[in-house]
Amino acid sequence: MEFILNTIFWTLALYGLFEIIKNIIYISTYTKFKSDGIYLIIAVKNQEEKIEGFLRSVIFKILYGKDEYLKNIIVADLKSTDKTKEIVKKLAPFKVLIFIMIFT
Repeated sequence: MEFILNTIFWTLALYGLFEIIKNIIYISTYTKFKSDGIYLIIAVKNQEEKIEGFLRSVIFKILYGKDEYLKNIIVADLKSTDKTKEIVKKLAPFKVLIFIMIFT
């Protein structure tokens, strides 16, 4: 029984990894992301109280700090039922490119 559960777990883990890699390849191929640099990927779900402060601090470090290698921020929304998506969209006009992925 333990072998079957471990097999199911690892199959789902590998499937999730392949889906993430597929999305990153799609984003880097068909969007305006820069090919060099470091990408920050943030997975959020129902974090309307915390996401704005977190993103503002990251954007501040990119614009005014020493993080010149960080090029883009990818926010992956995992079916939030609150205003997380709207808050992230509100911060998108900054010079740093923020891309929002919505998982269904």
